[in-house]
Amino acid sequence: MAAPTGPREGNLEAPTRHPLDWKNPDFYSEQSLFTELERVFDICHGCRRCVSLCQSFPTLFDLVDESDTFEVDGVAKADYWKVVDHCYLCDLCYLTKCPYVPPHDWNLDFPHLMLRAKAVKFQKGDIKTRDRILTSTDTVGKLAGIPVVAQVVNAANKMKPARKLLQGVLGVHADARLPEYQSNTLRKRLKGHTSNNVAEPAGKTTGKLALFATCYMNRNEPAPGEDFFAVFEHNGIELTLAEKEQCCGMPKLELGDLEAVAKAKEANIPVLAKMVDQGYDLTALIPSCVLMFKQELPLMFPDDEQVQKVAQAFYDPFEYLMLRHKEGKLNTAFQQPLGKVAYHAACHQRVQNVGQKTREILALIPDSTIEIIERCSGHDGTYAVKKEFHEASMKIVKPVVSRVQKAEADHYGSDCAMAGHHIEHGLADGRPAQHPITLLRKAYGI
Repeated sequence: MAAPTGPREGNLEAPTRHPLDWKNPDFYSEQSLFTELERVFDICHGCRRCVSLCQSFPTLFDLVDESDTFEVDGVAKADYWKVVDHCYLCDLCYLTKCPYVPPHDWNLDFPHLMLRAKAVKFQKGDIKTRDRILTSTDTVGKLAGIPVVAQVVNAANKMKPARKLLQGVLGVHADARLPEYQSNTLRKRLKGHTSNNVAEPAGKTTGKLALFATCYMNRNEPAPGEDFFAVFEHNGIELTLAEKEQCCGMPKLELGDLEAVAKAKEANIPVLAKMVDQGYDLTALIPSCVLMFKQELPLMFPDDEQVQKVAQAFYDPFEYLMLRHKEGKLNTAFQQPLGKVAYHAACHQRVQNVGQKTREILALIPDSTIEIIERCSGHDGTYAVKKEFHEASMKIVKPVVSRVQKAEADHYGSDCAMAGHHIEHGLADGRPAQHPITLLRKAYGI
């Protein structure tokens, strides 16, 4: 029987990712971009299995269904940007839903096409001042982290009149939860820390680990960083903080400012590569930052050996613990049960293709039941705080909130602290979200 010819309907092969061709002048051609957008949108319109993921797909399908032709050719090209603006590059469509990703003949990479569109938009200068500010996390953090300034900013962010003013002037939604700023940063709290452990390799891990602090965990929420050090020290791992850091570049990537991503890479990669040369493995407590170093930078700089070296040494924290557990190197002398935990698996952790490592570790704790929620929270760091997208973000998080409510759990939280707080905002019952590393410390009783 002759082999079938023509394009396959679906794809059973593992998805592969092509490098991002962002140095090619055609990458920024609006005409070329719109030709590709129309091709991909037509495929998506004929499939529609990603409709439940984010607001990009319902927006696209509504545009098609409300057009004169009921096809993509009936949608005004100017309306394509409405689809682009709702994409926050979670990558779930690529890795969990789309049957047409490479190596399929149709070569569909929706997130990277949206990234290209954002880059074209940024190069045109079609970017709001608000978005430039929100993605300048280092600059804002340094200013807002000054002791007196931090108190004023945190207080103002909780005052309705101030928030109404912020919404009118800057376009930050008055009801969105904004992160607090800490003058007592993670770096200050861990200053002078020395590890008493001696590195003991296990499997792929060296037992010598450097934490990339991240701008958020350093300046906004340092407590989980302290919990991380307590847990990993308790497991005999030799620990240190990376010598220094800038923002990993993910906020600027989502803005389409690829040159700013390149600058962040030039600041971070030499520091991290040096640590790898010294025998350190690498990790971070924000899944987006881990993904940036493991996937996005390698795809942007496929020929940079230092970038590839760092990518190979980067691990999700719970992935690291599970690798050591497989070699009998995890401390399982837990002192306190957690009861029932409603655990939200963050999108940028799920797309790392490491499996449900956080759930697997927490499930080792006696008398603890872990209910995993694999659905996007809709936060994305900046999307949920923007005036025009906040309501959509609350709609996206609603099923997650419902799952947490129905679980009647003793604890809930997410690997992404911002996602956890967005769920907390949706619950509005006074119960705080807790990072899984905090729950693990609690179980150890340390």
